[in-house]
Amino acid sequence: MIPPRILAPLLAVIATDALAQAAATGGSTGMGSGVLQATLGLALVLGLIWGAAWVVRRLGPVAGSGTAAIKVVAAQNVGPRERVVIVEIGDQWLVLGVATGAVRALHALPRSALPPPSPPANPFARLLARAKATPDA
Repeated sequence: MIPPRILAPLLAVIATDALAQAAATGGSTGMGSGVLQATLGLALVLGLIWGAAWVVRRLGPVAGSGTAAIKVVAAQNVGPRERVVIVEIGDQWLVLGVATGAVRALHALPRSALPPPSPPANPFARLLARAKATPDA
């Protein structure tokens, strides 16, 4: 993203040039007014993008920044709209069932290390995993 201290003078120069061209042609409906209209439209859109980015940055930290008291350790889809999620809170893990409009605690565990992921069940996934693991020769 272009910093505002550079973007504002650049847009001012472009707009001034477009206004000077429009004045030189007597305000005719030629290319000068089209350039002016395009320049002002571009300035408006870029200003809106910059303003939206500023608002998003000011609203707060990004989710998952690592400073939260609750962290999602693992998640697995079990249906089109259902998942099982392991959430870490302090020294405890909660196993939660998450569905549309409902969250239910399924189990509570002491905090521990996750087991290594199991190998894929179907042959194509196994071959793809093996191809990813072997370095290019």
